[in-house]
Amino acid sequence: MILVDSSLERWGEVLAGEGAATVVLGNTHMPFVRLADRVLVVNPGSVGMPYGREGAHWALLDGETGAVTLRSTPLDAARVGERLVAGSRFAGIEEWVGHYVTDVYSDAEALREFAKAERRPG
Repeated sequence: MILVDSSLERWGEVLAGEGAATVVLGNTHMPFVRLADRVLVVNPGSVGMPYGREGAHWALLDGETGAVTLRSTPLDAARVGERLVAGSRFAGIEEWVGHYVTDVYSDAEALREFAKAERRPG
């Protein structure tokens, strides 16, 4: 587990031996760009289960300049949820849609919970 607010020591462990100038990672569903010991780290965010703000989150990386732009595209999550429910035979689809499509979770709350998974003290 690595987070935008992880310590530089933790970033050092994760990036040890990394030769790339830019690393793109994910799974926390939280968009960010940060520099960690000379490596540009990008988390584009997610389309589903976003933390912080609604919408479909993604990143635009310019291979020539190295510039990174975090982007967000409006997403009608309610409509997506309706289509998923209508087209699925999964017994728990309504609950799944609530958790992963229509709800927007607090980034601060997520960081507190993820910090536990990172085994931070306190």
